[in-house]
Amino acid sequence: MVFLQKQFYPLCIIFQMTMNTTAPEVQLLYDLSETTFSNSGLSSSTSSQSIQILCSLLDTFTPADVGLKEENPIDDEGHGRVARCTQPITYLHIHECDGFTCLPFQVFYASFYHVHKMCIFYFPTSSVIPLHDHHEMTVFSKVLYRSLHVKSYDCIEPTCIRESKEPGCPQVRLARLVMDKVFTAPCRTSVLYPKSGGNLHCFTAVSPCAVLDVLAPPYREDLGRKCTYYIDYPFSTSGNGAQISNGKEEDYAWLAEMETPDDLYMQPGVYVGPPIQV
Repeated sequence: MVFLQKQFYPLCIIFQMTMNTTAPEVQLLYDLSETTFSNSGLSSSTSSQSIQILCSLLDTFTPADVGLKEENPIDDEGHGRVARCTQPITYLHIHECDGFTCLPFQVFYASFYHVHKMCIFYFPTSSVIPLHDHHEMTVFSKVLYRSLHVKSYDCIEPTCIRESKEPGCPQVRLARLVMDKVFTAPCRTSVLYPKSGGNLHCFTAVSPCAVLDVLAPPYREDLGRKCTYYIDYPFSTSGNGAQISNGKEEDYAWLAEMETPDDLYMQPGVYVGPPIQV
């Protein structure tokens, strides 16, 4: 805490207050997010400090803090692979208000705030959220239980676009692989930013799992924050003439936009954790 006091004042005072109260963890997360994201005058350095404080709080979250048990209805032990793949991902809405968004799995943070939202994603084994972007968002992701595979990219700047050799994909954009790993709870909160940290990512459930997301701001198409899906192709498919400054060809891929997949199967659920007091 001494470190927080030196590095994060005055936001450390808020964090100290949240750590010395009997309020539910999800309420503390709401309060800290509300304070952080409602301040439109944050400097770049303060924004970085705020992100670290939110990560510290999210790192403490367990399934029970949002009303979950590992033995929940979506757990699918004993089902065959075909049955598992057809099970929907369940989305639980926790809260939404001006400022940010909160979900069990990720926190999204940006330089402007229009709405905040909190929610949970339940993933049956082998279920997938395809590769997609988070335009002008910063995202904090917290796996609450079991294991989730994350593969993420950042687009190369300046933009490198090629005519695609793949049928139905007129153009592809060069991107660098940022992450290709499995997160197993308990684990640290992961963060992505508008231009770095793996802003485009794909989730695949290694086992039944749940993720907490906090978004600030969330998707909103009329403000330019549209969710776009992509398919990735090896660098060798369109690599002629492209320059790679760092790493190997295996560290890069070409991304092509695609329509929302027909097999992306989600269903709404009911949040049964502690209520948020606004």
